[in-house]
Amino acid sequence: MSRLEWKDQKYWLNGQEYRILSGAIHYFRVVPEYWEDRLLKLKACGFNTVETYIPWNLHEPKEGCFRFDGIADVVKFIETAGALGLHVIVRPSPYICAEWEFGGLPAWLLKSDMSLRCMDAAYLAKIDRYYDELISRLLPLLASQGGPVIAMQVENEYGSYGNDTAYLAYLRDGLIRRGVDCLLFTSDGPTDEMLIGGTVEGLHATVNFGSRVAESFDKYRQYRQDEPLMVMEYWLGWFDHWRKPHHVRDAEDVANVLDEMLEQEASVNLYMFHGGTNFGFYSGANYDEHYEPTITSYDYDAPLTEWGDITEKFRAIRRVLEKHGISEGAPWPAPIPKKAYGRVALTERGELFSQLEQVSSGQVHSVSIRPMEYFDQAYGFILYSTWIKGPRSRQKLHLREVRDRAQVFLDGKLIGVVERWNALPIEISIPSEGGRLDVLVENMGRVNYGPYLRDHKGITEGILIDNQFQSNWTISLLPLESDQLARVEYEAVEDEKAESNGQPAFYRGYFEVDENADTFLRFDGWQKGIAWINGFHLGRYWEAGPQRTLYVPGPLLCKGRNEIIMFELHGCSGDSAVTFTDIPDLGETAAVDEQVLNFVQDEEKA
Repeated sequence: MSRLEWKDQKYWLNGQEYRILSGAIHYFRVVPEYWEDRLLKLKACGFNTVETYIPWNLHEPKEGCFRFDGIADVVKFIETAGALGLHVIVRPSPYICAEWEFGGLPAWLLKSDMSLRCMDAAYLAKIDRYYDELISRLLPLLASQGGPVIAMQVENEYGSYGNDTAYLAYLRDGLIRRGVDCLLFTSDGPTDEMLIGGTVEGLHATVNFGSRVAESFDKYRQYRQDEPLMVMEYWLGWFDHWRKPHHVRDAEDVANVLDEMLEQEASVNLYMFHGGTNFGFYSGANYDEHYEPTITSYDYDAPLTEWGDITEKFRAIRRVLEKHGISEGAPWPAPIPKKAYGRVALTERGELFSQLEQVSSGQVHSVSIRPMEYFDQAYGFILYSTWIKGPRSRQKLHLREVRDRAQVFLDGKLIGVVERWNALPIEISIPSEGGRLDVLVENMGRVNYGPYLRDHKGITEGILIDNQFQSNWTISLLPLESDQLARVEYEAVEDEKAESNGQPAFYRGYFEVDENADTFLRFDGWQKGIAWINGFHLGRYWEAGPQRTLYVPGPLLCKGRNEIIMFELHGCSGDSAVTFTDIPDLGETAAVDEQVLNFVQDEEKA
């Protein structure tokens, strides 16, 4: 029976000493048509294993409704890796972090007041139902059954969140009870607090960090003397937030740290080998001093770019592996072509407010303000509308706990924007005959790490004028899923420079493709919104940057006519047109700070 085990500070596979050389590729951040390309490049670089998380919210988007097709076909991804001769590390823990929406937890968990990531019976019941569906699909892929899966994670960086080790044991025992017989492990930062809270006696422990190799391994050895050294996440780049530069890390620095790990005879998983893209509404957010949402690109300054090209970092890693006697593992796949399809005019427009009934997934009347989750809505937008009696002169409108960005309209005119990270009141005056107040709130991604995971969306604490709560609201639910998008009605835009009057609106255009290739959508002149290609949700765009293009994988296009839709929140500042270019643009760059790569150690010292 094929099984990965450990003894004497080493891994053993089929009776032979084994070093895990792994790279992270998340199937849910890559279109399925490119899985083989990215995996082949991983193997060609010299790696023997691929690692992936499994996000619960992708596979159970609505409670009790499971999805394992298309980009969610984790079985096909693992089978593809196995067919290429790669082993697989699977991380199916209910929580994954990964800069992914809500850390992979499904938004519908927030409809009740259950506690998360602990021995709360209601929470455990939801996990058990999900695992009954998921784990049965993974069992035939285990190494003991002739498959490529050699290890599976029990929970992810739990020591950064809690200390309920009975919960970790429950998850471990649940995997074993369902038939999982591969090596099980935890992964945490190399600090006292995290290794105490995130590990269980008898369960293999791994560590995550970006540098300071000797210091990190010394801390690990204080807790685990006999186990092999395994860096489950070697952070060789970093993720990006809106309104901040694109992070980059020097290739030689990355190579030198990897060399030091290998000199210590450690196994390693590069996080990320290929970052990919946060398609749709799945990018998460962080909360340190304030809320910081993650951008659509998950390039991560990885050895493979977001669009799959090799980088100097890839070559530097290859040189280190060669130094340690690790040869290339496969021939190189042909480069994926890129093409500039040029300028595309979006000649049709449909304003949101004029067609709320057909575009929304439902409209409800409520005495008080409620968040999205109360109405079983996970993502997108929510609109709160009411009639305000007048007269009122220069009073203060307060949106209490806006999550995450609200546009406020009085009688259809934009009077202000309130952002979670800068939640200032808006001055409001109401004429004697009264006025209609509309508050459109965008969910920009739930917090994915730390103590603020419970992150309801919409307005969570009410709307006041001065000290007076406002009641009796019509609430329009706007998840903007494919069925709502199909109901939008458009009118011709006679003048591409026509003013949009600040109203949120859908813009649609078409372009011809004679040959499929990767391309990049430039949104110059557009302010903030989301984009679809042929019904596929590319993700969010925002002039605040850093990224200036959205990646469009070639398989999303078809020969002949292609459709692009932009839901623009503020209107174009120039022509209502976009450009498809063959040159990506992730914006201005800044080096990853050493403290960022070792935030867990630095937090503990502080």
